Amino acid sequence: MIKIEIDDGSGFCFGVTTAIQKAEEELRKGKPLYCLGDIVHNGKECERLKALGLITINHAEFEQLHDVKVLLRAHGEPPETYRIARKNNIEIIDATCPVVLRLQKRIKQEYNQEAGGEKQIVIYGKAGHAEVLGLVGQTAGKAIVIESLEAAMRLDFSKDIRLYSQTTKSLDEFRQIVAYIKTHISPSASFEYYDTICRQVANRMPNIRAFAMAHDLIFFVSGKKSSNGKILFNECLQVNPNSHLIEDANEIDFNLLEGITSVGICGATSTPKWLMESCKKSIEDYQKSPI
Repeated sequence: MIKIEIDDGSGFCFGVTTAIQKAEEELRKGKPLYCLGDIVHNGKECERLKALGLITINHAEFEQLHDVKVLLRAHGEPPETYRIARKNNIEIIDATCPVVLRLQKRIKQEYNQEAGGEKQIVIYGKAGHAEVLGLVGQTAGKAIVIESLEAAMRLDFSKDIRLYSQTTKSLDEFRQIVAYIKTHISPSASFEYYDTICRQVANRMPNIRAFAMAHDLIFFVSGKKSSNGKILFNECLQVNPNSHLIEDANEIDFNLLEGITSVGICGATSTPKWLMESCKKSIEDYQKSPI
C-alpha cells in the first residue's frame, strides 16, 4: 500500500479561517449575506459557502446595494469601499486580516506624511490583486506597484523610496529588491523599507519544500486564482519534479501512482483541509478497488 500523508502546515491561514468563521456565523442567522469578491481563492470552498447562502458580488454590484450586510474578506479593501457602505447604509462585517489592516494603516500614515510629492511609496506585490488594491487605495492610487526585481530596477532612484510588501509575497525576492535599491539609490535620496510579509505564510515555503522532498509524488491542491498557491506549488516543483497541481480529487491522475511508495498532499493558504482530505480518500479508495 502507498503511504499517503497530508501536510500539517497546509490549509487556511489565520485570516482566511477568521473570514470563513464570520461568514458561517452570519449565515446561521438565516438572513442574506453578501461577500465583496470571492471570500477565498478556492472555487470549491466558494461553492460550499454559496450553498449555505453566501452571495458573492463585485464592486459594481456593491455600489447598487442598500440596507444589507456585506462581508469584507481577509484581503482588505480601500477607503472608497467604506465610504460607499456609509452612503448606502450597508452594514460591514469586516473580516480583513489584522496583518493586512496594520499594513494599510502604515501605508496611509506614510502617504499622509508625504512632503512635496517627491517620495515614492512602492508596494512589492501582484498588480490587481485584492490586497494590493486595498493598499494602493490608502495612497489615493499613487503608490507604485512592482511585481519583481526587474520592475524595481525601473524606479526613479533620484527620489526618496519607501518600500512595503504584499503580505503573501516571497521573502527572498523582497530581500533581493531591498539589496538592489540600497546599492542604486542616489546619495541625495533616502530609502526606507518595511518587511510586511506575513511570517505564517512565509514560513510555509521552507516547510513545504521539506515536505515535498520527503515524498515520491506530490499532489498540490489549490484554486487556479490563488497567487499563494502558485508560489507554493513552484516551491514543491523545484525540489520534487513529480509535483502536480490539482483543484480537487477529480483531477487526480491515478496512473501517476504506479511504482510510487509515498504520496504527499499539500496546498495553499486558501486550500481547505476538507479538500485535501477528500483527495487522500480518493487515493485510498482507488487502492482498495479491484483491478
